Amino acid sequence: MSAGTFPEPVVVTAGSADPRAPLVVLLHGRGADENSIVGLARALPQGPEYAAVRAPIAEGGGYAWFANRGIGRPVAESLRATMDWFRTWLDAAAPDGRPVVLIGFSGGAAFAGGLILDDPARFAGAAVLYGTLPWDAGVPAGHGRLAGLPVFVAQGTEDTVIPRELLDRTWTYLNAESGALCTARRDAVGHGIGQAALEQLGEWLSQRVTLPAAG
Repeated sequence: MSAGTFPEPVVVTAGSADPRAPLVVLLHGRGADENSIVGLARALPQGPEYAAVRAPIAEGGGYAWFANRGIGRPVAESLRATMDWFRTWLDAAAPDGRPVVLIGFSGGAAFAGGLILDDPARFAGAAVLYGTLPWDAGVPAGHGRLAGLPVFVAQGTEDTVIPRELLDRTWTYLNAESGALCTARRDAVGHGIGQAALEQLGEWLSQRVTLPAAG
């Protein structure tokens, strides 16, 4: 499936309406939709515009970011097509010069990971929440690929949804080989955003975004 065969993006926004404000894109999990994650904006810093985007592939009463070969394992051709589709929307919503931070949960974390690995210079930061990077799915993940990019990663030690080997591989790569400026935490929670992680995510995000001057 090519990017051109997907529907027009469905986007719900919150926060600032200033087109100069940083754009924080919220990426929901597999089988969910934009309404399941836009509420996260209420717990995050005021100032940015938050945009929750609906994934383009209908699945299970909700939507998915890519076809997969198993949990957390995207089909390379599908991921490529959906990333191209997303970038068409993003490049119109946030022209060059407007900072963009990605926050992805579960399947949305894998999609955010694909986007930053594909084009790290495009983003001001990314949060990979309770998910894996898209390993062996056609995006480069070599040494230093994310050099200097701020990345926040949160995982649950009791998570039984994402395969543990994928979580561990993601943790090790982001904290070392990737070269990212990584803020990482693991908490005794399952497959859901813990309160302590949410609070630290807010602190991390406030350091990533600079608000436009008044007037």
